[in-house]
Amino acid sequence: MVKPLPESDFILNPDGSIYHLNLKPGEVAETVIAVGDPDRVQEISRHFDKVELRVRKREFVTHTGWYHGKRISVISTGMGTDNVEIFMTELDALFNIDFSTRLPKNTLTRLTIIRVGTSGGMQGSLPAGSLLASSFALGLDTLMAFYQLPQSGEERSISQLVKERLNLPFLPYCVRGSESLLERFTDLPQGITVTCPGFYGPQGRAVRLNPQIPEMISTLSELEVNPGVFSNFEMETAGYYAMGRLLGHDMLSLNAIVANRISNRFSEAPEQVVEKLIAIVLEKM
Repeated sequence: MVKPLPESDFILNPDGSIYHLNLKPGEVAETVIAVGDPDRVQEISRHFDKVELRVRKREFVTHTGWYHGKRISVISTGMGTDNVEIFMTELDALFNIDFSTRLPKNTLTRLTIIRVGTSGGMQGSLPAGSLLASSFALGLDTLMAFYQLPQSGEERSISQLVKERLNLPFLPYCVRGSESLLERFTDLPQGITVTCPGFYGPQGRAVRLNPQIPEMISTLSELEVNPGVFSNFEMETAGYYAMGRLLGHDMLSLNAIVANRISNRFSEAPEQVVEKLIAIVLEKM
């Protein structure tokens, strides 16, 4: 017999909303655009024909509304796969846990989630100002050390190769994005996105501290694997892909490339690159 989730594990606020997102069932659409920056939520929802809900708690900002007859939610997560884990778990619970009984529902809802975020390029052919769809993601964080993630042989071989080339003390994880969602964005270039657990040292940047793996970006950029090349890096995509697979949701990450580490150039108008990506996402969805 399945036992109800304890209050310490499935935490609800006094008003019945889920702990971090501060949302109740029915307040989120089955199609979700996820962003890191809370200010980017408004940049997307201003295109809506109607906004029916605005909720904010900590870095989690939610706007739910309608765009050309389709109900869509935009939710910010903040940075990092630790926040992604909270977001994906609580978003899933809003649809697949009965809040009154604290039990999983018999019929589960499969969500469509698209990340719209900024990223850095690690290929000379991907200059600042480009757009990219993540066909695969490689996680250099350790989130999946705490979950049992099923992986294909191809994904495991990529993880092992990167571990050896970077001389990592742990095994990274590799996950493929939603193939069905990727088919909607075939006009965008594709690549393998590297998810890092930080912005400076974990991405090979040196300000006052020298990174342990100073040549990480150049080493990865020169690797070629069966799905393609390591194209860009950021801080969330692998967590999204892994949690999406575990929870049974369609997940795709789309990237506005605002910097290129090979040329050491940063976009002169990053807001315009993001706005271009937003327009494409709304059109395709």
